[in-house]
Amino acid sequence: MRELIVVIPVYNEAACIADVIRSWQATLDGLSADYEILVLDDGSTDGTAAALRELENEPRVSVTSKPNSGHGPTILMGYRMAYPRAQWVFQCDSDDEMPASSFPALWRKRDGFDAIFGARTGRSQSTGRRLISATSRFIVNLAYGAGVQDVNTPYRLVRSAILGPIVLAIPDTTFAPNLVVSGTLALAGARILNVPVPHQNRRTGTVSIVRWRLWKAAVKSLVETIVLARTMRVVARRVASQGETT
Repeated sequence: MRELIVVIPVYNEAACIADVIRSWQATLDGLSADYEILVLDDGSTDGTAAALRELENEPRVSVTSKPNSGHGPTILMGYRMAYPRAQWVFQCDSDDEMPASSFPALWRKRDGFDAIFGARTGRSQSTGRRLISATSRFIVNLAYGAGVQDVNTPYRLVRSAILGPIVLAIPDTTFAPNLVVSGTLALAGARILNVPVPHQNRRTGTVSIVRWRLWKAAVKSLVETIVLARTMRVVARRVASQGETT
């Protein structure tokens, strides 16, 4: 079993994905960790697949290509592939908005914690996105419990023993599984640490959710998060009773 698997979902990031993966390789090599980078190409329609083929012979990089199902289901698939094979699972996005250089600060603090979240700082958001972020945090705290500052951050390190039961209970098509993961960790009494991580605007590619679709997606994710709360309370109690958060 490896120490760490880094899960990176990718969709139409041909311009930057090779550089992003190499940046992660360099950072993780510097930590002397036994790691693997698991890249999931969610049916990209640009040159992403060709860019990823250049990395297929890298010994610590594995690439999985899949039909497009959306960001959330791809993350969930990555979690399920990763947790049986590593002590820790880290998820980040492929757009380099939260760079690899911030990861060592999280990795060094892992002892004594079950989950470490990179809370985004310096993030430039529209009024609409700020409202959605605040509402997401409110809903998760209300339905599950407080503990995670940035409930949907794509920069999170979680102990596999507690992540596994949680992601197995989340439906495959869930739009924003990271909201549910954040809430369930709080419900389970997990030892959570929030670490400020600088956020930068994307330099390539395009945002996949824009304008009215953003609001539609937000409503869908929040409704799913609320509906799943009852199920995840049961999961959280089971995880806590099995001592996986101690």
